This record gives sequence, C-alpha cells and structure tokens, in this order.
Amino acid sequence: MFISVQDLELRRLPFDTSFAPGQIDLLDELRQSGDLQVRGSAELVDSLGEIRVRGRLEGALTGECDRCLEPVTLPWKQDFDLVYQPDLEIKSPGEEIEIATADTEVGFYEGAGLELADIVREQILLSLPLRRLCRDGCLGLCPECGQNRNVKVCQCQTKATDERWAALKKFSTGD
Repeated sequence: MFISVQDLELRRLPFDTSFAPGQIDLLDELRQSGDLQVRGSAELVDSLGEIRVRGRLEGALTGECDRCLEPVTLPWKQDFDLVYQPDLEIKSPGEEIEIATADTEVGFYEGAGLELADIVREQILLSLPLRRLCRDGCLGLCPECGQNRNVKVCQCQTKATDERWAALKKFSTGD
C-alpha cells in the first residue's frame, strides 16, 4: 500500500491490511509464520510534507534458535508512532549536512510518499531481539559432536582452555 502525500493533503488515510508470508522482505534466516496484520493511519502534519504514521503490527515470525538451531516462533505485537520528512536535497556531491539531535527520531522519504511494506519491514528489523532462543535455558549444540544438548546429553569431554593460551594463564592468576 502506497501512502501518497497527495492523498494525505485531502484527508487522513486509515489502513487495515495484511501482508502474506513472503511479501515483506526480511533477513534470510527469518520468515513470516502467517499473515502480518497492520492497522493504523497516516496523516500530513504540515504543509512541508511531514507525515505521521501510527499503528499496530501483529503476526508471527519464524527463525532458528541461535544456540541449538531448532525452529523458534516469535509472536509479534508492536505499536509504532513514526514521523517522516521529505528527504533533504544535497546541492553538491560529498557535501555534509549537520542534523540536530531531534532529527535522529525522524525518518526521511523520497518522492511522492511512503510504501507501508517498507515501514513494516523497518519496524520488524529494528525490533528484533539480539538473540532468538527456543527457551530461556537452551543448552545449545555440543561443540565437539554437534549433538543438540536439549535433546540428549552427550559424553563429550571439552577442554576448558586451548593449550596455546596456557602461557598467558600465569598472568591472570598472579603466579
């Protein structure tokens, strides 16, 4: 759905749409589990073209656990309240533009408006957890045999340290 500045000049634009799996281009290791539902509205804030987009995003994403590589589903519910301004024009290539601290909270758009799918993608990618885990106590994979330690306890003996670092051990223990 395209949010056009020209349409916003006439009225506030409500939206209630869903994106089918694969419609939003996410990272390679992340997929939509089902439809992503987006409800909200967009409005023109001023005559300079500033757009405010508010709404709620709901759905589920699937990826791999960062420790054991098993599938993990992330339920997704997120409210957003965003402000976009027309992109600043740089008069000459390489010219630097200084922005104020307040401008770091503002997004920019080029052309006649914004694409709602781009807003959804941006919000998902910015809100991803640093680590996706199947559960809090995930034990991960054994570094020796590769066995999923959540499923089966292996008998591998892992060395506590690499012998190549043994010379440095005397500095950390004070010996």
